[in-house]
Amino acid sequence: MEAARVKVTIRCNVCGEKFVLRGKREKGAIDTGFKQCICNNSNDLEIEEHPV
Repeated sequence: MEAARVKVTIRCNVCGEKFVLRGKREKGAIDTGFKQCICNNSNDLEIEEHPV
């Protein structure tokens, strides 16, 4: 079975930077490869999922 593709919007709550990425939904989790914001923030993020 192929993993479902999703569009993910990630907004950093520290600096306000916004990232729009595509990812795969596998086993209830979304994998986009995103690790951290350009301001080195990796915890305080707002993540929003949109179907493709």
